[in-house]
Amino acid sequence: MSGRPAAAPAPLPRHSRRGVRERKKHARVARLRASHSYSLVLGLILVTFAFTVGAPDAPWTAGALVLLQCAALVCALWTSGVARAFSPPHWILVGVGAAAVFLAIVDDGRGVVALLMVAAAVLTVATAIVIGLGVIDQGEANRDSVRGAIGVYVLIGLLFVFVYGVLAELGDAPLFAQGTDGTRSVRAYFSYVTLTTLGYGDFTIAGTLGRALAIVEALLGQLYLVTVVAVLVSRLSRHQMTLSSPRGDARPDAQADTCGRSPKLEEEIWP
Repeated sequence: MSGRPAAAPAPLPRHSRRGVRERKKHARVARLRASHSYSLVLGLILVTFAFTVGAPDAPWTAGALVLLQCAALVCALWTSGVARAFSPPHWILVGVGAAAVFLAIVDDGRGVVALLMVAAAVLTVATAIVIGLGVIDQGEANRDSVRGAIGVYVLIGLLFVFVYGVLAELGDAPLFAQGTDGTRSVRAYFSYVTLTTLGYGDFTIAGTLGRALAIVEALLGQLYLVTVVAVLVSRLSRHQMTLSSPRGDARPDAQADTCGRSPKLEEEIWP
């Protein structure tokens, strides 16, 4: 025994696997501590859906849709705990939405409308990814995870509305085999009829690319319903039955104590 104090352990390299796992865990815990209810996010998505269906097919509405999608993404970033309120990403998205509205007002050309539809599609994908990250972080099936999953399902339909809009604006031939590009409301109707595989047949998309997109949308809609939403709803039902069962391991007030999160996640947040 030399009496010298033991040397402190060397810090883990940033590229080590353990260091990467620890950073991911801390980031996940930070998101869980900052997570909020997905009711507002779902509400904004439904407002965007209603505006898409009911708004006139005018160029300015394309800018308004980009603004609404920016608002949904801002809310999703805050709800999932990915970004704090009034953080730089939020202000950037506000600026993008305002610029989109201004551009749609000053220039109503088909190229501008197509560009705005591309921007709306990109924002839709980003919102779905952020919501999916928050749902996964929930760690269990609860009301917020179900709300988030429903929001993503509606976003899938909106994504294809915007993609069909780009094809209608930039394509030389009519979008539909009936000889028309259809209004945005008609394209929304076709998108959700395809997503739910109802297939009324009153509108049929024309062209190889359009048909391929319709097939992809139909497959995504069915696979999403029978996997993500169905599994979440069934697990939520079993979880509630376990809490209400007198022989269950969980106490009835356990859900209130953990704010709807699983005990495993609570151990990660509060060790």
